[in-house]
Amino acid sequence: MAIRIGIYGYGNLGKGVETAIKNSSDLELVGVFTRRDPKSLKTLTGANVYSASSVLDFTDKIDVMVLCGGSATDLPEQTPYLAKYFNVVDSFDNHSKIPEHLKSVAKSSEGANKTAIISVGWDPGMFSLNRLYASSVLTNSKYYTFWGKGVSQGHSDAIRRIDGVKDAKQYTVPVESALERVRNGENPELTTREKHLRECFVVACEGADLNRIENEIKTMPAYFADYDTTVNFISQEELNEKHSGIPHGGFVICSGSTGLNGENNHVIEYSLKLDSNPEFTSSVLVAYARACYKLNRKGEYGAKTVIDIPPAYLSSKDYNDLVKELI
Repeated sequence: MAIRIGIYGYGNLGKGVETAIKNSSDLELVGVFTRRDPKSLKTLTGANVYSASSVLDFTDKIDVMVLCGGSATDLPEQTPYLAKYFNVVDSFDNHSKIPEHLKSVAKSSEGANKTAIISVGWDPGMFSLNRLYASSVLTNSKYYTFWGKGVSQGHSDAIRRIDGVKDAKQYTVPVESALERVRNGENPELTTREKHLRECFVVACEGADLNRIENEIKTMPAYFADYDTTVNFISQEELNEKHSGIPHGGFVICSGSTGLNGENNHVIEYSLKLDSNPEFTSSVLVAYARACYKLNRKGEYGAKTVIDIPPAYLSSKDYNDLVKELI
């Protein structure tokens, strides 16, 4: 019997979840729930679309609800609310507020005998696991996380909000010299500026003051002021042709030593190179939706993160087959 999945929210992430479900023989998509007019929404696979206001009519028809809203304002409210009625998985990615979010979702889900897995994706998510594995194995170690080269959707949006900007894409780029120092096991102390660059490609409105726009970008607090930033003004046609995708990726590198006197050095590296950030994140969400269902069936209720989940629960394959194939 297939695991019945609902999708709450239908942006890039929701579309990615839809296609990932289509490619999973053990999952069935019940429908998409949207705050828009359901009649105005056409899904990629022809899936049923329902109003978000009707979601509680489906409590006995959905095994896991995958939440595809944004971390800034959607998920802090949606996840605790829906965790009272459904098993849920979300991609909340505000690292500093994850403990607070976990506590809020736990309060909702535990009393309702529901299971919730929060902050699922590649960072937080897959990178979180690799930081844990590496630092646990090499206890005398230091780990580093580099992001990119890839499109930062939040930073791109921040540029587009500047007066005189018609469109924009921003790339986060690791500094190669810093990356090599870490890979060499030097364990350097690196500032924010020393780890990453920001590359901006901007389409300005006709007659806009380019110098002002560039200065506003480079001095923007929390986004660009702490980084070496380059601003490239290009046409809309060039942006559409060369920068239409949403690639991303990055590296988790842990270096440490073993031996009585630390005489043997080791470097663990995990990397991702993604053509589509939202589609990959969606695939991770779907794997954890499968795990969420299995946990709930075993009576393991409450809020969890990726570090709590047995790896075998992510797979659609039988446990004994996994042992034969992978161990």
